[in-house]
Amino acid sequence: MTRTAHITRKTGETDICVDLDLDGTGKVSASTGVGFFDHMLSALGRHGMFDLAVKATGDLEVDAHHTVEDVGIAMGQAFRAALGDKSGITRFSDVLIPMDEALVLCAVDVSGRGELFWDVEIGPDTVGGFDTQLGHEFFCGLARDAGVTMHVREVTGENAHHILEACFKACGRAMRQACEPDPRQVGIPSTKGSL
Repeated sequence: MTRTAHITRKTGETDICVDLDLDGTGKVSASTGVGFFDHMLSALGRHGMFDLAVKATGDLEVDAHHTVEDVGIAMGQAFRAALGDKSGITRFSDVLIPMDEALVLCAVDVSGRGELFWDVEIGPDTVGGFDTQLGHEFFCGLARDAGVTMHVREVTGENAHHILEACFKACGRAMRQACEPDPRQVGIPSTKGSL
């Protein structure tokens, strides 16, 4: 069974296409018009070993908010679709990722109850023209629409680029481990019988 998804999302502000293969090799193509964000998506996909293609156009003449948030939503929908009924997955995962002086924890539960718990302090206000607050917006859309409970916590850090990159890498690695098939798991990993 292939665990792939093709998602399109078109609004008055954005036009987005996401292709996701959970069992890929980390091949990523990201074209959002926001260079730093493309770099972060590449880190997430590469370290998650997901094949990921993201193409987005948005109202960047306003700012990158709608584009970044809507990519998070579309990627969340892609994870949800690719996981199907979640039968046989590991479900839980947590990782600590160091990026030079930064250290970030990401813990996930593919629970069906999507919510983000974000404890990340970042400064300055922009990195490479990217508003650092948009990291929260991306992960909020991703967690909610994927149906994943996600905790992202900065343990330590000073450099905004390093902190954000550690967040994306940690998310990729945690999602990879949580979505991996567990050879000992028969059916859906829940005492309720559904997620």
